[in-house]
Amino acid sequence: MNNVLQIVWLIPLLPLIGFLINGLGRKHLSKTLAGIIGSGVVLASFLISVYVFFSVKGGNTHVAHYFDFINVASLKIGFDFQIDQLSSIFLLIITGVGFLIHVYSTSYMHEEDNKDFAKYFAYLNLFVFSMLLLVMGANYVIMFIGWEGVGLCSYLLIGYWFKNNNFNNAAKKAFIMNRIGDLGFLLAVFWLIAKLDTTDYHTVFANISTLSKTDIIGITLLLFVGATGKSAQIPLYTWLPDAMAGPTPVSALIHAATMVTAGIYMIARSNILYSTDAAEITRLIISVIGLATALLAASIAIKQNDIKKVLAYSTVSQLGFMFLALGTGNYVAAVFHVMTHAFFKALLFLGSGSVIHAMGGEQDITKMGGLKKYMRITQITFLIGCLAIAGCPPFSGFFSKDAILISAFEHNKVLWILAVFAAMMTAYYMFRLYFLTFNGKFRGTHEQEHHLHESPTAMTLPLIILAVLAIIGGFVGVPHLLGGHNEIATFLQPVIPVHENAHPLSSGTEYGLMIGTTIAMLIAAVFAYLQTRNVAVKENKGLGKILENKWYVDELYDTIIVKPLQSLAAFFNNVMEKKGIDGFVNGVGRAVNYGSRQVRLLQSGYVGNYVLLMVIGILILFIVQLFL
Repeated sequence: MNNVLQIVWLIPLLPLIGFLINGLGRKHLSKTLAGIIGSGVVLASFLISVYVFFSVKGGNTHVAHYFDFINVASLKIGFDFQIDQLSSIFLLIITGVGFLIHVYSTSYMHEEDNKDFAKYFAYLNLFVFSMLLLVMGANYVIMFIGWEGVGLCSYLLIGYWFKNNNFNNAAKKAFIMNRIGDLGFLLAVFWLIAKLDTTDYHTVFANISTLSKTDIIGITLLLFVGATGKSAQIPLYTWLPDAMAGPTPVSALIHAATMVTAGIYMIARSNILYSTDAAEITRLIISVIGLATALLAASIAIKQNDIKKVLAYSTVSQLGFMFLALGTGNYVAAVFHVMTHAFFKALLFLGSGSVIHAMGGEQDITKMGGLKKYMRITQITFLIGCLAIAGCPPFSGFFSKDAILISAFEHNKVLWILAVFAAMMTAYYMFRLYFLTFNGKFRGTHEQEHHLHESPTAMTLPLIILAVLAIIGGFVGVPHLLGGHNEIATFLQPVIPVHENAHPLSSGTEYGLMIGTTIAMLIAAVFAYLQTRNVAVKENKGLGKILENKWYVDELYDTIIVKPLQSLAAFFNNVMEKKGIDGFVNGVGRAVNYGSRQVRLLQSGYVGNYVLLMVIGILILFIVQLFL
């Protein structure tokens, strides 16, 4: 066993240590020291992850057993880490992008008090620890521990500014909606235990033949329910846009490289289960829901004016593309898009944070404009992020999104047409965002314009690094058609078999699809430019009003779920609890008191009364004995 793989436990342990130091010492640490500790432990994890990656690339995969986490009767679940091609890629994404977000945070959060600053980094470190545990676990139970950990940390980070009740509500919404999905995941784990007496990946996948068609459909659907919660798919997606209540670096961490990609990782890890013939109906459901989510979220993003809300709905839409790839059986394309999305979406979120920082907290893009004059680095890096997410060649998003679109075309032409339409909307709303923010004249106040400036180096350096990754990141997946070797597919092949369609496309068809979708993206970008030349804030009507109000989905949920549950809770509280249970308990007490008050009247102290009661008692006894 390679020496590097003997220390893989340090990868999650270091962020946990950072959490403990910053969390317990938050009242005593300076901001500088808290930032160094919080960022340093993640950097150390990243460096170890790099060594692990190259070791795995050399063919040295490993399952490390540390102790028995559960050992009851025939059920034995170990606390095990699995280091292979899939987990090593996610380790690099989580620790690499996570480190850049930590560095960015040292400047972005500098106005916080010392203890709050250290608490913030403690939460970030705990989040990274939980995510690492999720992807390193060698069985579904260890994955579930990390799964619940990131859910808890998202609650803490989204509600970080807890004095604002709206932020607390957003945190609770994220926590509750994730719990709904988590129930599905937990039921799938119980189902596996009931049928196979194990949750270990290798054992489960090796014994799929012992599972019935009903078992496979049930388990895969329940796992997908878990994924819809964590990865914000219909109907459990509404928590993610509200998660914008947290600090902008938190948005980047949750929406780019970590929490929301957990569902993609889980299904990609379980690809053997999902690739069976029995799971065909599950794959169809995943495709339909993924594509519907991509279309719905993209349509909403078109009419949003909050810079972070646009990016939030963009994340939901891009996750829909990833699920479309999973549903069509192209797991490599989904993982590839996870990687490229981590680069350009983290870049876009951190870029939006740089803009918000310069604008003094303003997030309405209709009140911005002309910022490229004052923020050249932010403008250039943000433009790179827009080009990447729109799928313009040769940026990273082009290669990963093209792989998803071609897979959809091979699978079903209708899916492909709708996916291209969603991709066109992506290009439109991202360039609308870019042009309204950086082009034209400044539309804010004179006071805001006076304070416009480029962000500090601690914020711009991560932007530059992520911009470079957004440019070159896609070259690891250049298809053979364009002279590449699709390195990521080759690397992942031991874990994820190469996707092969029964009716492969000809080279001419693939070229045509690439060129056609690229032209479609460019048309959408040009249309966005023409639409934003004259910015006139006017009230939306008709479909525009519906899109601005997010298809009224939140209002629908509020009407059919939240309010009925609140009414039911009020009924149980006021009627069942207070008048029923409390009424019965209190009634017993009152009855005893009343009875005691009446009975004590018999204890009058008059001998004549006692003699009378004795005579009456004797008469009653005689009557009972003689006549009854």
